Amino acid sequence: MTSRTVTLLDVARAAGVSKSTVSDALQGSGRVAAETRDRVRAVAAELGYRPNSAARRLRRASTGAVGLHLPATATRLDYYMNLAFGAVERAQEDGLDMVLLAPSGAAGGRIASRVDGLLVIDPEAADSAVPGLLDAGVPVVTGERYLGPATGPSAAVVCDNAASLTALLDHVTDRGARRPAVLAPSGSSAWATALRATARSWGRAHGVEVALRTVPFAATPAEAEEATRALLTADPAVDAVICAPDGSAPGVLRAAAALGRKAGPGLLVASCVDGPATRNAEPPVTAVDLRPAAYGRACAELLCDILADRTAPDSVRRHAWSLETRASTRPA
Repeated sequence: MTSRTVTLLDVARAAGVSKSTVSDALQGSGRVAAETRDRVRAVAAELGYRPNSAARRLRRASTGAVGLHLPATATRLDYYMNLAFGAVERAQEDGLDMVLLAPSGAAGGRIASRVDGLLVIDPEAADSAVPGLLDAGVPVVTGERYLGPATGPSAAVVCDNAASLTALLDHVTDRGARRPAVLAPSGSSAWATALRATARSWGRAHGVEVALRTVPFAATPAEAEEATRALLTADPAVDAVICAPDGSAPGVLRAAAALGRKAGPGLLVASCVDGPATRNAEPPVTAVDLRPAAYGRACAELLCDILADRTAPDSVRRHAWSLETRASTRPA
């Protein structure tokens, strides 16, 4: 057969499955076992099957919109607002509107009738809405991997979060810290899970006990201040605090000042997320710039590429971060 003559039915017969199973396996939708999906794709590649984009558009009328699901805490975090603006901007370049979904989610079938695809950002394994989103029957791109059980493939844009915290821990120890602490986020997202695991593994690898404290995923400056004050009071040997939640660094600085420890010479302070709170603090706080607007663009671009048949529905792309060093980690 040539690519001009190969049809879904040809692939179905060769793979020993139904035509609808072939369609779901190739589009990354429906409930198709991973083993079956891989076999169908291998057969399709062997036969030289190529999807007919025009036919696909006729079979499923386009809504001209994609959905965006953010964590419930997103509305008060600068990081997610910038990410959303980046995603909206990129989707509009492909003529797609962006629909912001309610944090509680909705039934997958209702969502699928309203959008052509979905962006699910920082999905929590414990979020009951996420499985329905991933199984909505439309292409899905997650911002960071979903760590819960999934029924079908989804694409993802990921950061190396272990490497970013490692860079911060290496940085503060290079600046003289001997007893670093990490205020790590709670929750079951890939980001939170990676930071907690990295704090422990880095300490074991370097023979250094990292003081690990868990704070809310979206801890406020007041919550970070309370956690830091308790940490430094209980363990005065701590000489560096790395706080994870977006916008919480000013709370660490206030706690240090209240205990007579000047940020920099008296206590090195850094953050896992850069933003206005770290850049405008006094002193400015060393932080990891996750480039949220560019991250949102990258997620939307991957979804646009999947919808336009420019890439596979289970593609994974990497997003780069950078370390911005500032006065808060300058030793005396």
